[in-house]
Amino acid sequence: MADGGAVRGDAKRVTAGGPTGFWDPGSQILWRYRENGGPGIHIARPVTVVRDDADLLAAWMAPGTECVKPVLADGTPVHQEPLESRYTKPRAVQRDHWFGTGVLKLARPGEPWSVWLFWDPGWQFKNWYVNLETPLTRWDGGVDSEDHFLDITVQPDHSWDWRDEDEFAQARRDGLMDEAQARRVREAGHAAVEVIHAWGPPYSEGWQHWRPDPSWAVPSLPEDWDRTPAHVST
Repeated sequence: MADGGAVRGDAKRVTAGGPTGFWDPGSQILWRYRENGGPGIHIARPVTVVRDDADLLAAWMAPGTECVKPVLADGTPVHQEPLESRYTKPRAVQRDHWFGTGVLKLARPGEPWSVWLFWDPGWQFKNWYVNLETPLTRWDGGVDSEDHFLDITVQPDHSWDWRDEDEFAQARRDGLMDEAQARRVREAGHAAVEVIHAWGPPYSEGWQHWRPDPSWAVPSLPEDWDRTPAHVST
């Protein structure tokens, strides 16, 4: 089973420092995504660090966490807009809360994807979700990436499926990625599928049995959630 790395006591929002530059378990950081084709942040999610070392960053997004998400300029949820105009209409950001069960996010340094674990109520494991994205960059308050539209779902029986291929195609048509980048994203997806076929980490590590420390407080969304990092690293 994976090492949960939980610690007792109230979690604190801290910066990565010291000789290792890693966050301690229980630290509260931001997991953010830049807008596609622009420098701004349009997704920000406060999370609690479960494990952080040279091999893996694991972070827990608790139910009820206040987040920032993209919406259309008039406040319409993005998913309600027809695909043909979803990426071309003006957008804004909106504060909201993560409803339902929490999400455990796992990312290995340098990999162009992260793996998320979902549960149904009662901690019934549901599935893994491979989010194709740029490798995470680290800064003092968290990690940043850019989503690449195409995703993969992985079931407990080891079966898998591509997700959001229509959005991936539309993003290319709308100029949010060129053919060279689209090819790299596809290559990253096939590399992720090879890991699934081999049932390598993190699928083989038992993270579906992990549980959060009950003493952890739900992180709050800071007012400066969109601040520009002074220094970043991979």
